[in-house]
Amino acid sequence: MIDFLIEIDRQLFIFLNGLHFPWLDPLMFHISKKYLWTPFYAILLWFFYNNYGWKTTLVILFFIIVLITMSDQISGFLKKITQRPRPVRDEELEGIVHFVNNRSGGLYGFVSSHASNSFALAVFIIHILKNKVKYIIPVMIGWACLKSYSRIYLGAHFPGDILGGILLGIACAVLIAKVWDYFYKADSVDNFPKVPLNPDLS
Repeated sequence: MIDFLIEIDRQLFIFLNGLHFPWLDPLMFHISKKYLWTPFYAILLWFFYNNYGWKTTLVILFFIIVLITMSDQISGFLKKITQRPRPVRDEELEGIVHFVNNRSGGLYGFVSSHASNSFALAVFIIHILKNKVKYIIPVMIGWACLKSYSRIYLGAHFPGDILGGILLGIACAVLIAKVWDYFYKADSVDNFPKVPLNPDLS
């Protein structure tokens, strides 16, 4: 059964990775990088500040740092224990994989850290802003899907790596969102957190 699923994953990768065009190569290469999205992140930061104020924005950023660190570390750990080669290092795909600028990532690919981190951030931000910013759900999901797909296009991950990363990212986001909800009163961000930061111990 496992071998059957792996083969389906491999064939799906061959199909998706084969849908490439010279003009799209540099675009996908940059989509996969962090620096391209700096303006996008700046807009999200403005949304946080505009809806919550700077104090709570700092708290949100702290939660995001914890979230991405968790997602990234767990995905890296899973790569080490599963040791599934990336497509470009799969002997059965030698000479078939399309990759750009001779960049193919590290040795192992399951699960995709790009997919995990992107979906972790997307789901958490949706949780924070879904009642504040119109269209935030399709925008964040679309952004995460685009970043994730770029990893298949660039030959860095199998679709199964991406799916595993998506599930991991969502799980991490749900966990951090529950922690957020524990301290945060949904009706009034000014009441954040529920417990005083400097409780009177006298």
